[in-house]
Amino acid sequence: MTDTTIASVRKAEKRDIQALMALLHQVNMVHYEIRPDLFKPHTTKYDEAELEAVLDDASKPIFVFDDGRVKGHAFCQISEVRDHRLLQDIKTMYIDDICVDASARGQHIGKALYEYVRDYARSIGCYNITLNVWEGNDSALSFYKNMGMSVQKTGMESIL
Repeated sequence: MTDTTIASVRKAEKRDIQALMALLHQVNMVHYEIRPDLFKPHTTKYDEAELEAVLDDASKPIFVFDDGRVKGHAFCQISEVRDHRLLQDIKTMYIDDICVDASARGQHIGKALYEYVRDYARSIGCYNITLNVWEGNDSALSFYKNMGMSVQKTGMESIL
């Protein structure tokens, strides 16, 4: 078992692109297995050039768990509501993906990533953390509930 106190969570850097791409493939395959009607297999949401651009975007921080090898990531997006007619002014940290390498699961890496994101969000004045979980991804749903998250809203569909 990895000692998560020795390893570190840090902001991703360009040197992490290959490891991030491998993890993005794993995320995609989880989604493909749950919803092959929506997701294509064996691809990623970014190519390497797009990922490099995201790494340069301060509003989309990416964090990695690194103990000498990148074993997990958290892709995030910061958004703010200001002067909206209906909604309160708030800053939100949206977690787009948390992925732990399949070979490293069960070592509390996801927890370390989530707690780092939570602390970072708090440090930059975020009101909340939000994310989406695909129906059928029971392990992710259980993980986020264990991290203290609760349902904010429910998305629904009707396939035609």
